[in-house]
Amino acid sequence: QVQLVESGGGLVQAGGSLRLSCAASGIVISIVTMSWYRQAPGKQRELVATITSAGNINYADSVKGRFTISRDNAKNTVYLQMNSLKPEDTAVYYCRASVLSRGYWGQGTQVTVSS
Repeated sequence: QVQLVESGGGLVQAGGSLRLSCAASGIVISIVTMSWYRQAPGKQRELVATITSAGNINYADSVKGRFTISRDNAKNTVYLQMNSLKPEDTAVYYCRASVLSRGYWGQGTQVTVSS
């Protein structure tokens, strides 16, 4: 059974930083594609960052240069380091694992950036 548990969200002032964690069980993150998505109120869920099994990384244009996705294979955990946060980064952030043709989601963690 695949489980993804996000943590690390919270309230931060604009310009601040947060680090989100996604602890995985039931899968080995180093051999699948792991992604972070976010969904703001009234908006569609959007892709923020992806890291493949080969270590290839991609970011949404809106977060390039500010966010960093990484993984700790020993801890089977994926991270999203978020710096220079802006109010428009406010959203629920979700972790997703792509396993073969199936996607698994975590429950999400709220990030609120005040101006």
